[in-house]
This record gives sequence, C-alpha cells and structure tokens, in this order.
Amino acid sequence: QVQLVESGGGLVQAGGSLRLSCAASGNIFKVDAMNWYREAPGKQRELVASIFVDGETDYADFVKGRFTISRDDEKKMVYLQMNTLKPEDTAVYVCNAAISPTVPMRWTYYWGRGTQVTVSS
Repeated sequence: QVQLVESGGGLVQAGGSLRLSCAASGNIFKVDAMNWYREAPGKQRELVASIFVDGETDYADFVKGRFTISRDDEKKMVYLQMNTLKPEDTAVYVCNAAISPTVPMRWTYYWGRGTQVTVSS
C-alpha cells in the first residue's frame, strides 16, 4: 500500500509565501516523476510543477519565477516553495508521483488528498 500525504497549506496574504511538503510512504521500491497539481473551485485540475529523477523541473507558465519544486529521494518527499502568492493561487494543492513498489518496475501514479492554500487580497 502506497500513500502520499501533503502538508503545509494554510491562509496567507497576497505577496506571502508557503512551503508545501508531500511524503510518500508504504511499499515503495522507486519513485520517478513527482508532480504538484491544484484544484480551484469551478476549475479543472491543472499541473503546477514537475520534477524528474535527474532533477529536471518543469513549471506551468502561471507559476514560473514564483514557485520552486524540489525533492529528497532519501526521504521520499517532494516540496513546493511558493513565493509572491496571488489570490488566484487559491486552490487545493495535490501531490502526485509515479511509484513502483517492486522489481521489475511496475509504475503507477498515486495521488494524495491535497492541502488547502488560501491567499487573501
């Protein structure tokens, strides 16, 4: 059984910062790509940032220059540092990761339940 658990959300004023964390636990042999998505009321889920095993990162245009994704493979964690937050960043932020519990590799994408981020104007 694999679990992803997010933390670090909260209420912050516009211009402020938050750091989200996501911990993977359970029967894990290897973790590949790790991603942050967000879900705002009335909107479709959107990809915010991705980080790959080689450390390469990718960001949605609406967060470039403000958010930074990082990972700690030893701890099986992924982080999202969010700076210069805007009211339109308000959403539930959800962690997603490609995980293989076994050898040979059998990749499955797992999802966390999300953490609420609210940015007041």
